[in-house]
Amino acid sequence: MDSQTRHALKQDKFVQTTQSGVSWVGEHRSTVIRYSVVFVVVLAVLIAGLVVYTQRSQAASSALGSALDVYSAQLAQPGQPLENGIYATAVDRAKAANQKFVQVASQYGWLPEGAKAHYFAGLTYAELGQNGPAETELKAAAGAWDGNLASLAKFALAGFYHQTSRDAQAIDLYNGLIAKPTASVPAFSSQLALADLYASSGKTEQAKQIWAKVRDADKTGAAGSIAAEKLNAKK
Repeated sequence: MDSQTRHALKQDKFVQTTQSGVSWVGEHRSTVIRYSVVFVVVLAVLIAGLVVYTQRSQAASSALGSALDVYSAQLAQPGQPLENGIYATAVDRAKAANQKFVQVASQYGWLPEGAKAHYFAGLTYAELGQNGPAETELKAAAGAWDGNLASLAKFALAGFYHQTSRDAQAIDLYNGLIAKPTASVPAFSSQLALADLYASSGKTEQAKQIWAKVRDADKTGAAGSIAAEKLNAKK
């Protein structure tokens, strides 16, 4: 078969396929239109959702940044007149920051910034001595999708439980963090905190066992050095 004949056959096949496709579209015109409309609507909804999410995320980031600025603001030196953005005491600063964190958590709780706001709201509530709200906010942050944030919240919650005489709950959290460490809360950090809890509770032998384990596992690191100092101090 020569090339001219092959070309003619290909052309015929293309025409037949095209005609068949056109014929199918004609027969199913209403179905094609319906699915096309559905596709366009879904695409429009997705685009609109993405735009809204981006705008809300940017607003949440800005609001959280503003709250963090307050939380890290300077404290007035003795005899220094108060200026805008400077607070007389740490309590005043924590109170001002807490209001902002709570607002961000309320407005943007479904965004990552909202989860972070729950964490800082918990910390500031604890600083203000408001134990109930502090526990509620830290628990909310402990359930975040972000594993690093969740670990930080659990670590803070464990310290909070120890301070409020609920050592059994604190120990459970520390052991969980030791079993599943993260970049934000390495196992050594939780082990040292747990050992300190035991030591403050008079359980010196249990504390020594943890310190020895950390010292041997991190011989040249900061955690190992801290554990070694703790052990030497208890001799």
